[in-house]
Amino acid sequence: MAATNMIPVELTKSSLPLAASRPSSSYHRRSLLPARPCVASRTAGDRGGNLTVLVAEEFGQAGLELLRRHVDIVDYSIDLDPGELGQRAALCEALIVSSETKVGEEVFQLSRGRLKVVGIAGFGVDNVDLVAANESRCLVVNAPNASTAAVAEHAIALLTAMARNIARATISVKFGNWQRRKYMGKCLSGKTLAVMGFGEVGSEVARRAKGLGMHVIAYDPYASEYLALAIGVELVSFDKAIAIADFISLHMHLTPATRKMLNDETFAKMKRGVQILNVAHEGLIDEDSLVRALDAGVVSQAALDVLLEEPLARSSKLIHHENVIVTPNLGASTFEAQEEVGIEIAEAVIKALKGNLPATVVNEPLVALEVLAELKPFLDLENKLGRFIVKLIAGRGGLKTVKVTYASAREPDQLDTKLLRTRIIKGLIEPISCVIVNWVNGDSVAKQRGLRITEERMALHGSPEYPLEYIQVQIANAESTFASALAKSGEIEVEGRVRDGVSYLTKIGSLEVNVQLEGSILLCIVVDQPGLIGKIGSILGEANVNISSMKADKMALRTRLMMISITVDQQPNEETLKKVRDVPAVQELVFLML
Repeated sequence: MAATNMIPVELTKSSLPLAASRPSSSYHRRSLLPARPCVASRTAGDRGGNLTVLVAEEFGQAGLELLRRHVDIVDYSIDLDPGELGQRAALCEALIVSSETKVGEEVFQLSRGRLKVVGIAGFGVDNVDLVAANESRCLVVNAPNASTAAVAEHAIALLTAMARNIARATISVKFGNWQRRKYMGKCLSGKTLAVMGFGEVGSEVARRAKGLGMHVIAYDPYASEYLALAIGVELVSFDKAIAIADFISLHMHLTPATRKMLNDETFAKMKRGVQILNVAHEGLIDEDSLVRALDAGVVSQAALDVLLEEPLARSSKLIHHENVIVTPNLGASTFEAQEEVGIEIAEAVIKALKGNLPATVVNEPLVALEVLAELKPFLDLENKLGRFIVKLIAGRGGLKTVKVTYASAREPDQLDTKLLRTRIIKGLIEPISCVIVNWVNGDSVAKQRGLRITEERMALHGSPEYPLEYIQVQIANAESTFASALAKSGEIEVEGRVRDGVSYLTKIGSLEVNVQLEGSILLCIVVDQPGLIGKIGSILGEANVNISSMKADKMALRTRLMMISITVDQQPNEETLKKVRDVPAVQELVFLML
């Protein structure tokens, strides 16, 4: 018996970060928090002590003043070594750091539960041990909105610097030269800019580029068509974007799916003379491939604000290439942006210390530890099913309606699906977007991107010892890159189970399978014939792709079709995947990185 529950994902004012409703250019603005002489609801009240916040990084004066109005003690101590950081944090209810300072398990252990909030004055969250924070019941919040305008402006600055050869011409003049003809530039007006990732920063870059008279196209499967239409941006596929653009600007989150998204294969598809801009994340570009593309003239110039190694070694070919502009991670480095970041993170920390839940929470500390422990393997399964099914969608705009079915022997009131729903949204959106999805903003993020989520519970008879028997995800009205992923009803469908704490794909379309969802996986549907597996293995071996495991399953009785799942240690390039696809017995193929 199934009960369908439509999940409301209305975007309400209360679900937005405090900074979201105000323009980011308001430098001398007042905080939205009411000034109070003390905090009304003390999370440290059981200790009977003062509320203390340790600010361990350079911090804007406005943010410091805001903290001092709402807490008892602000310990502003910078340049602490890891040992000092842990010792001082153990005496505080809140800690504020930058995205470069590591807050590991030992910090939470030393605090013995006193530390209630860690604020990250920036967008990234990789520097904080979120598992340890959950175990210590400590909220972790970041400041994702304050630097949007600054990063977008830096992107436009680098764009114009590339187009008009400003950096090279400046160096030349300082060496006593005056070579106008050598540094002839390009007009931006009338040129095509491809914005890869149409989120907060990407859309702001697009607005500014339109003001310069550029034709702007964008690739983002979750982009709002209404926002694109309002700005005058054409939404296109990834391949079309890189093929017709004169300039390409990257604004995507770094995930296994986007890592080295610009590489030898993608550079080969670009218009000769294209110019590349990256102010988003290191790792989106294969830097060795970029040097080769620059040397070959495929890419005429590149401007980079983020690098795999910072600072680059003096021997780096990239940094010394005459057609490359490099800035030392200056995207958010403006006085105004740093003030805004300070205020945004201060507001989030104060809100958390008052016992309220900021919209920028990035972990799940308020969920009972026993609940998290029980659900963890199923949360991982949901995330992986989301990442997998999004790879099966052909083209852009196909992800609008998603149905999630939970099969369980438990009563409905014994299984809260909010955390589970958040993980499917996270798996669907994060791989090809710049947003971080959490259990607070998940529904709002889905709503903003026009993603309609429905949930269905399949009641099973039996023991409710385990929360879920299986999870099924369906996407309606979408074409698939993997024809066998289409169920008889026409939806793209995948299903998974947890066995001994490990995620398994157990159904794809109408096919029963048994594939462990770990690492990098090559799934093939093939016609069984002698020597086939050896042939595929040879192709991968010639490309220096090591096979860590391989499994073949007959798809049905009295048929020669098989599903082969191959787990590999390296990512095959597009040329290698094409060779596998071209093997006559291979009917379908999809590659997945988890």
